[in-house]
Amino acid sequence: MNWTEITISIPQKYTDAAAAIANMTVPYGIYIEDYSDLEQGAWDIAHIDLIDQELINKDRENSLIHIYISECDNAAEALEFLKERFNAEKIPFTIGSVGVDDTDWNENWKKYFHTIEIGKKLAVVPSWENYENKDRRTVLNIDPGAAFGTGTHATTSLCLEMLQDYINPDTEMLDIGTGSGILALASVLLGGKSAFGVDIDAQSVKTATENAQINNISHKTEFAVGDLAEKVTGKYQVVCANIVADVIIRLLPDAKSFLKDDGVLIISGIIDIRKDDVINAVKQNGFVVIKEAYRDNWCAFALKMKG
Repeated sequence: MNWTEITISIPQKYTDAAAAIANMTVPYGIYIEDYSDLEQGAWDIAHIDLIDQELINKDRENSLIHIYISECDNAAEALEFLKERFNAEKIPFTIGSVGVDDTDWNENWKKYFHTIEIGKKLAVVPSWENYENKDRRTVLNIDPGAAFGTGTHATTSLCLEMLQDYINPDTEMLDIGTGSGILALASVLLGGKSAFGVDIDAQSVKTATENAQINNISHKTEFAVGDLAEKVTGKYQVVCANIVADVIIRLLPDAKSFLKDDGVLIISGIIDIRKDDVINAVKQNGFVVIKEAYRDNWCAFALKMKG
């Protein structure tokens, strides 16, 4: 399969807002180049202060956002959508596109995605890396392919941390906008009874299904293409929606019908400038916040229905 790579250059201070808009275009295939804190990042991650000259020469004032769109999707429509939203949000940008093939896509993931330990219990490990599990963590092996969700993005890691507080052996979990399937898979690997993931993107569902096979939990997971109303039935103890603020606000009136009476709804993908909008919608729909977490200008909340 061939892909269109859309590359957006924006001033570094707009990176989070622009990334949120990019994730509204497709729920997968985004990575960000931001070299503004290169020296500190190299020291924090690798404890080195000797950095390759090619990296030192990178643009420090602007970030690059890369989006990959498959040949079966409409790249021209995505380009126009991005231009419209960036202009509406008054974000300065330049944008371009070029065709790439699957090998480029796979190599880009391997450059930017490495093992990450999340919370006290979980380690997310790329399928191509070996992990020395010294702390006896629950290991989730994942190949993101063309789907969003590696655990490295703050929105996903916040969800994964919250899940660790609410999963028990009786937990039936619903993952809305499942992407790579990472949240659904984590809930089962952490001891949950079962997980159902739904996504409007067929490629994401294919990737999530393959990741379930990698982790030998296909018998406890199910993934389907479609929206919430079409595919989801029954009630769940834990429902996750790691999407974007606008979609979460639209989702809240329906989400309560899929929650058990004492169920927990975990929402993430909310950039801090949209926090108040989401909290207002939470209250209007009869939910209360029982836990909140913040990282890198992103917010996540655990909710219950008001008693």
